[in-house]
Amino acid sequence: MANPRQTAIQTIANTDYDLNQLDFRASHLKDLFGSLVFSEEVQKARLPKPVFKALQKTIKQGAQLTDPAIADAVASAMKDWAIEHGATHFTHLFQPMTGLTAEKHDSFLAPVGDGTAVAEFSGKELIKGEPDASSFPSGGIRATFEARGYTGWDPTSPAYIRETPNGATLVIPTVFVSWTGEALDKKTPLLRSMEALSAQALRIVRLFGNKDAVKVFTTVGPEQEYFLIDKNFLYSRPDLMNCGRTLFGAKPPKGQELEDQYFGTIPERVIACMAECEAEMFKLGIPVKTRHNEVAPSQYEIAPIFEDSNLATDHNQLCMDVIRRTAEKYGLVCLLHEKPFAGINGSGKHNNWSMATDLGENLLNPGDTPHDNAQFLVFCVAVIRAVAKYPELLRVSVASAGNDHRLGANEAPPAIISIFLGSQLQDIMDQLEKGKPEKTIPGGFMEIGVSVLPKLPRDAGDRNRTSPFAFTGNKFEFRAVGSSFSIGGPNTVLNTIVAESIDFIATALEKATQGGTPLNKAIQDLLPGILKESKKVIFNGNGYSDEWQQEAARRGLPNLKNTVDSLPTIVSKESIALFGKYKVFTEGELTARYNIFAEKYVKEVTIEAATMVNMAKTMILPAAIRYQGEVATAVNATKAAGIDATAQLEALKELAATVTAFQKATAALEHELAHEHSGDPYAHAKATRDGVLPKMVELRTLGDKLETLVADDHWPLPTYREMLFIK
Repeated sequence: MANPRQTAIQTIANTDYDLNQLDFRASHLKDLFGSLVFSEEVQKARLPKPVFKALQKTIKQGAQLTDPAIADAVASAMKDWAIEHGATHFTHLFQPMTGLTAEKHDSFLAPVGDGTAVAEFSGKELIKGEPDASSFPSGGIRATFEARGYTGWDPTSPAYIRETPNGATLVIPTVFVSWTGEALDKKTPLLRSMEALSAQALRIVRLFGNKDAVKVFTTVGPEQEYFLIDKNFLYSRPDLMNCGRTLFGAKPPKGQELEDQYFGTIPERVIACMAECEAEMFKLGIPVKTRHNEVAPSQYEIAPIFEDSNLATDHNQLCMDVIRRTAEKYGLVCLLHEKPFAGINGSGKHNNWSMATDLGENLLNPGDTPHDNAQFLVFCVAVIRAVAKYPELLRVSVASAGNDHRLGANEAPPAIISIFLGSQLQDIMDQLEKGKPEKTIPGGFMEIGVSVLPKLPRDAGDRNRTSPFAFTGNKFEFRAVGSSFSIGGPNTVLNTIVAESIDFIATALEKATQGGTPLNKAIQDLLPGILKESKKVIFNGNGYSDEWQQEAARRGLPNLKNTVDSLPTIVSKESIALFGKYKVFTEGELTARYNIFAEKYVKEVTIEAATMVNMAKTMILPAAIRYQGEVATAVNATKAAGIDATAQLEALKELAATVTAFQKATAALEHELAHEHSGDPYAHAKATRDGVLPKMVELRTLGDKLETLVADDHWPLPTYREMLFIK
């Protein structure tokens, strides 16, 4: 009788999938892009001119919509457009503290009393919704019996149509707040942080004579890494189904040692899935640009171009959802966990971050001669100062039980937050620290030694993939964000700490120039001191090395190695003062997040541990004991035949000893799970880290050893060599 693993493999071998579900010759990319978005073009065509202008002023300049008639006009046009695209319902999409998205659907239809109905959608319905808030994580902001929570329309992120097999839905991006107005979501603090940064950045822009810009946006291009494996393997692995990662699994004979997966030819089934994902994303206005194989077997990446941070956050949530849903059509499952396979590269989400005015000027673009670009130097030094002053906040913004398995491994940046500048910018900063920078190292051209090839321009600096925060030409790349994360949290922190740093610099420059000091002289007087204080965070070497760990300690840089270590940063006096000053988080909202993240850590680890115990008792132990019985029978038969069975007996002893140790380790983990913890959520998280995790590691070590001892036809779980390489 075939076990679940063998059944899964047989099913995969006998299944063919239709890989020609799209025809890009019939539907051109340019016709697909934004076709399901209530975009500026659609708004202009469908809204009265005064309404359109008022809405665009809100979107582009942050002006408040005060006239209810405008909301009614937008809602009516939005409804008609949605119904033309097959929509029967609308939903307010929001991002609760689960890190996922949430939605409640309402029909457009309203009965009129004569047995008929009409399609209605009012400005009031557009602006505000009221989903039940009691069951979402609130960290104490809302008691369970206090259910009111409100969604509020975010006009800066356009509505869109989500197509489903039996109809379509108008989706309206919103914020999610409590009855008392406190943020229960990821988006509200992000929008607050963007406003805070804009207000401070405009002060610098004004000092440089720009009177036309009215807003500064933070822009983000999040690269998304993920795994695709056959869905039959998922159904055979309770750990993948319940936890998103494998809790058992021996190292395969071949992993990623040959580096043959990275940028390799994309498998046909995968590229067919990717193509449909991209088509769906194009319809939703997501500007995806790049796709490729990543380092680990069955790991891939998709990357968009830059957008406003708020829109990029919404689009990245959509991106993950589209990949998950589309993969199923091709018999695949998308794994977004940061470390689904031990010993194999995990997945991150490189958060490429910059600042730009509403006129399109990238404030972190150094230009051809960055040493002469005083405005760039001011903003760049502001970012360096922010990272040097608040590394703990950046670290906790990417903290989770899943990301703990990835950060610091030899594929992801370490938990120590540092900045890589590259040779060109480092040279300019060295000059600036000593006084006025005089020159810029030219990039030049690469000498390849092949006459038929054109001369290729050389970038002035290399890249450093071991750095958690690297300057990459005209942006900073925050590489520590986990693959399953909403980028709303990390960008809220990044925006706020940079806003504080810009505020500090702007205040000093304004005071100096108002006192008669020329701007350039004021800059030259101010920035060297900031660099002297902040350069401890600049490191251009190998962030994976042991030497850097020691050097970072000498520099006094924090090394918060896991989530539990980093959580107290959220409610430190410095954090409360910082976020309060810029009105991004109240103390109550910070305390709530501290509790929510601690509780989430406990729940995730506890679910994993319970799943391990279940798999150990119902899948691994029965298989190992059955095989042990077979081996024992064979040993006895060999002895009875008068043949030396010494070698077979030694194998049996090793197997029996491992089974016994595995049983004891299972019992120990089960006992630890049954222990009742007292205290606040953080105390529970600490106890879980110190008590449950070590026993999980011990149990996994023994389970993985059993996989190498038990006969292949007995082992019930799909193995790494199968899941990662059978495509």
